[in-house]
Amino acid sequence: MPDIERHTPKRVLVAGSAAGPVMALDEPLSFWGGLDSETGRIIDHHHPQIGQCVAGTILVMRAGRGSSSASSVLAEAIRLGTSPAAIVLLELDEIIVIGALVADELYGIVVHVLVVDEPTFGRIASASSAVIDSDGGITIEI
Repeated sequence: MPDIERHTPKRVLVAGSAAGPVMALDEPLSFWGGLDSETGRIIDHHHPQIGQCVAGTILVMRAGRGSSSASSVLAEAIRLGTSPAAIVLLELDEIIVIGALVADELYGIVVHVLVVDEPTFGRIASASSAVIDSDGGITIEI
């Protein structure tokens, strides 16, 4: 029987709710040049998870990497339905937040973005799936 745990984020950056399989990235990802917004696949040839699809996942990564244009790629992926269902960060990343906020404003589609502390980050990264409530509460299945 899997273990169920509940965690509280350090900060909710974009409120919403989401559920899905957890995809923990080994390295930060730049959405600009690193994600194909049409497919949701990682296309950065230097990223260890190249070829994997982030669509519908609870994407767990320390922070984003790279260009301020990454927000437009994230917003487009959200519009196309190929984005993560939620993004859990260890470090605040304004570019990711901007992409999620723009998608909410322009398309009415919310992708939850939150920041957690180091112990919570490790637990979520090792989970198989997660549910994020509208208040930011995170329930994980290990």
